[in-house]
Amino acid sequence: MTRLSDTPLVDPTAKIVDSTLGRYTEVGARCTVAHSSMGDYSYCVEGTQIAYATIGKFANIAAHVRIYASMHPMERASLHHFSYRSSWYFEGESDDQDFFDWRAGQGITIGHDTWIGHGAVVMPGVTIGNGASIGANAVVTKDVADFAIAVGVPARTIRQRFSDAIASRLDALAWWDWEHEKLHAALKDFRSLPAEEFLERHGG
Repeated sequence: MTRLSDTPLVDPTAKIVDSTLGRYTEVGARCTVAHSSMGDYSYCVEGTQIAYATIGKFANIAAHVRIYASMHPMERASLHHFSYRSSWYFEGESDDQDFFDWRAGQGITIGHDTWIGHGAVVMPGVTIGNGASIGANAVVTKDVADFAIAVGVPARTIRQRFSDAIASRLDALAWWDWEHEKLHAALKDFRSLPAEEFLERHGG
């Protein structure tokens, strides 16, 4: 197995376009990351597509996830992209840059230490909070709060991972900003302690 490092690990079949990848990141086979950023330690695996997204640290993105499903112009007489990718169809016509600029402005924000389950779709304009978990095959059309668990089509929150007090303390502790060596030193506690005990031991 390849050990991760400060240099992002990108599968040869993956495609990275106008994007930045943090330390210890991994982009798996047949993934696409376009016009996006992935924070340190985040990863995506097999067949995931990401566009116009700001992704925090320690994001866990499963296979065949779609982050930013491209929108079509619902208010126009036609949904088809001949009206905005016009150069593909008509000699001498240019593409509708205003439409592309609008679409790019509907970015997605995904917080730190998140889990996006297999086959989930995250729609444009959505924010997913720190510590949130998105169920497999969910379609996320609205914001998801910090440490919430959201499932279904459309996704809805079924419960919080922690009490408000513990969630607030985790946010304040912001362990995702710790140096690599400090993370390593606390590894045993990450593995063995419930969140509240972890907070007590590490000053949260």
